[in-house]
Amino acid sequence: MTLTLTGDVVSPSTEQRIERVSAAAYRMRHHALNMGEVQGQGYVGQALGSADMLATVYADQLRFRAEDPEWEGRDRFLLSTGHYAIGFYAALAEAGIIGVDELETYGSDGSRLPMSGMSTYTPGMEISGGSLGHGLSIAVGMALGLRHQRSAARVINFLSDGELDEGSTWEAAMGASHHRLGHLTAMVDINALQADGHTGTVLRTEPVADKWSACGWFVRRVDGNDVAALLDAFDSVSAQTDSTGQPSVILCDTRVGKGVPLLENREKAHFMRIETDEWQVCRDQLTAGYEGETQS
Repeated sequence: MTLTLTGDVVSPSTEQRIERVSAAAYRMRHHALNMGEVQGQGYVGQALGSADMLATVYADQLRFRAEDPEWEGRDRFLLSTGHYAIGFYAALAEAGIIGVDELETYGSDGSRLPMSGMSTYTPGMEISGGSLGHGLSIAVGMALGLRHQRSAARVINFLSDGELDEGSTWEAAMGASHHRLGHLTAMVDINALQADGHTGTVLRTEPVADKWSACGWFVRRVDGNDVAALLDAFDSVSAQTDSTGQPSVILCDTRVGKGVPLLENREKAHFMRIETDEWQVCRDQLTAGYEGETQS
């Protein structure tokens, strides 16, 4: 089965798209909590914060075949931030590329789901990310290769605001614009958190939208935890890049621990430790919040 919005006989309404993506993001957050409990710690805050972004990609945007992750006609999604793998695995499970039961092996010996993403282990993972600053460069090369093959596939590169510290990211950004890679989209998770502390105090990158624009990219900045805003951003990207050939970037302001007040409101940590008695509290808060939103 090819999952593609454009291939539907009747295109879903905006409301149906929002409902589908929001439901996927909710389930993905539960998957992330369940995986995190296996190890008792991890990059759970990032997984919760980026769930709406990843759900928008996999439940609405990406062309792929769940039963054939290597299908040549697929769109390519590159997870540059390898430590976000816990959230990515949740997306793969929702997409049917891996089984939900396999999530229980997260980070365990012999698992196909290591704590930092590796393409040699996991079906549907295009690159081994984690050495931050390389993802966009790989995406540019991949987009050029697809053009030479006359492929209609798109490339979506997920990166973090911490990666904007790296010079290689900006070299790749200039290269993408120079080569008019309109089939390349970058998504930046701006959660103001990296291993060394608050992103703005490690190296100030604002005004980040102006910098991408100066490199020749079409730029949208949205609330990355607002599904309707994310869908609208992707729609505008498609309309713009089809006519101009510009690469596009969606800058997504997100909240670490989104959907779980216990984690949203505690002191932020890049690698989060959650106590044994807190995991069920997290799940209960997530469920209560989602049910409250859907019933309002």
